Amino acid sequence: MNSQEKTSSLYHSVTIGNMTFDGNLFLAPLAGYTDRAFRSVCIENGASFTYTEMVSAEGLARESANTEKLLIRARNEEFLGVQIFMNDSSVSMRSLEKLLKYNPSIIDINCGCPVPKVVKTGAGSALMNEPEKIRKMVEELKEHTDIPISIKIRKGWNETSVNFREVAAAAVGAGVDMITMHARTRSMYYSGSADWDSLKELKDYTRKTAPSVIIFGSGDLFTPQSAKDMLEQTGIDGVMFARGAIGNPFIFERTKALLTGKPQEEPPLETRLQVMLRQLHLMGTYSGEQLACREMRKHAASYLKGLPHGARAKQALVQATTFHEYERVCDSLLNGTLIPLN
Repeated sequence: MNSQEKTSSLYHSVTIGNMTFDGNLFLAPLAGYTDRAFRSVCIENGASFTYTEMVSAEGLARESANTEKLLIRARNEEFLGVQIFMNDSSVSMRSLEKLLKYNPSIIDINCGCPVPKVVKTGAGSALMNEPEKIRKMVEELKEHTDIPISIKIRKGWNETSVNFREVAAAAVGAGVDMITMHARTRSMYYSGSADWDSLKELKDYTRKTAPSVIIFGSGDLFTPQSAKDMLEQTGIDGVMFARGAIGNPFIFERTKALLTGKPQEEPPLETRLQVMLRQLHLMGTYSGEQLACREMRKHAASYLKGLPHGARAKQALVQATTFHEYERVCDSLLNGTLIPLN
């Protein structure tokens, strides 16, 4: 295989349980970020598949309107992954009927969130300390639905309890269809470097014991080149962009271009701003103009990062409460002179 063929083979379709997706570049679930508007612009810019924000299984079981709102699809989402968090398999059974109303393409169990308010309930990364609970959760869901079941894990709780192999074995034994690993321990949060060697270990393990189980990687994916490097170095089936996609939905199309041997360039300023405004207006469609302008600020900060006058633009948008004010800031950036809002 020559180098061009090898590069092209890194981008490919993936079959997860009974679902097949055209590509292997996914948007990870991100609490507070992967709402309908953001997922929609990621799909428009090349994402193969997207996940909801983290959804409380308990909230679903209690029929919380705010929880169920997270499950509504964007108009261009033919497929949608739903990530749920819980501390016990009984919660998944109480929430499953409500969840199935939204026809998820994949149900993902969060076993990796490091945030204290999630961990203290026994959910998220806390489950890395209880592989048997993970096995039971996967087993219960597999028994009651034909929808593919995946788990998102970390390398371990800390460096003295690196147990991703044990967790993977429990999930594989229960029939899991996919495992995504963020290659850091819980104690690291997002500091230090992700351990891609552990991803290779995980893939080598499932290749021998459960070849049909799909392995995706996450951690330190901020450029197309980093995604290419992860795929080459680990042999995993695909990647999930998380923080690297915030304010940068272009990373999907650019990575696809790199993996298929085509030219890939940074989007011009005009395109970057157009997509930012596109996301803002979609948010407005779903939640109203005022809330959209407030919620868009955290995304806008990433869209504007590194741009000429970007810091001043971010300061201006802290005050923006209307679409028109966002548009004025974008127009002034294109003209090379940032005007004040007032």
